[in-house]
Amino acid sequence: MRNVTEFILLGLTQNPQVQKLLFPVLLFTYLFTLAGNLLISVTIFISPALDTPMYFFLSCLSIIDGSYATAMAPKMMFDLISKKNTISFNGCMTQLFAEHVFGAAEIILLTAMAYDRYVAICKPLHYATIMSRTLCSFMAVMVWILGIIHGGVQLLFILQLPFCGPNIIDHFTCDLMPLLELACTDTRSLGPLITANSGSLCLLTFSVLILSYVIILRSLKAYSSEGRRKALSTCASHIIVSVSFFAPCLFLYLRPVISFSADKAVSIFCTLVTPMLNPLIYSLRNAEMKNVMKNLWSQTRKISDK
Repeated sequence: MRNVTEFILLGLTQNPQVQKLLFPVLLFTYLFTLAGNLLISVTIFISPALDTPMYFFLSCLSIIDGSYATAMAPKMMFDLISKKNTISFNGCMTQLFAEHVFGAAEIILLTAMAYDRYVAICKPLHYATIMSRTLCSFMAVMVWILGIIHGGVQLLFILQLPFCGPNIIDHFTCDLMPLLELACTDTRSLGPLITANSGSLCLLTFSVLILSYVIILRSLKAYSSEGRRKALSTCASHIIVSVSFFAPCLFLYLRPVISFSADKAVSIFCTLVTPMLNPLIYSLRNAEMKNVMKNLWSQTRKISDK
């Protein structure tokens, strides 16, 4: 049974003054996120020097981050300046699906990136053979397929629930926990299912990433000091990105079905802050990326001067 045709999103805050302050901050963050991730994707696409599996996966990460932010931020910002913060039932389900597709895709992609670094550092002589273009393309396709499957499973969970009122969501987005609290049924039995689907995905993947980097760090003993420095620099960026994504994921989904006051702040970190930081982390800590960007900028200025 479903009597609810739309939901009311309370958003980040009900304070009009705070809303006015948040809007330009979030707008700048969103535009910076899009620009940064677009710059990385275009730079990798047009630069032959970056035609490697590592940068191929990085371009995929930029696309996912930009898509993830776009699926969540525009509605959130619009609600800050709108008097009627409603979303249709179908729109809510679409947002839920998109959030979990892009979130799961990023989790799986980070695993693929960790495997790429493992092969590059632990099996350097076989790197070109193992990380072939065919394998990289297959992994990229599987990232999206598995992300869509995960999002579809989450959507099916919610569609089975009856919503007969109330329809007020104390959040800025349609996510699992707020929606479960509105269902007109006992949702305690769904808690383990959601934990198994979302929470365990975060936990198992994060555990695999930690294990892979423990193996990588152990293998660095055989490297020279310069080799260790370069390998650690590359891995450090990936570790920072992984921790910044998985920590909020574990907090949001590996727990009982109950909302916490910190949920909104953690969700903001996932949907806007992490996608914004990823381009900065990878570009500022990567000398090769910075050199390519400088060369492209110099070439662009020369062309514009003519």
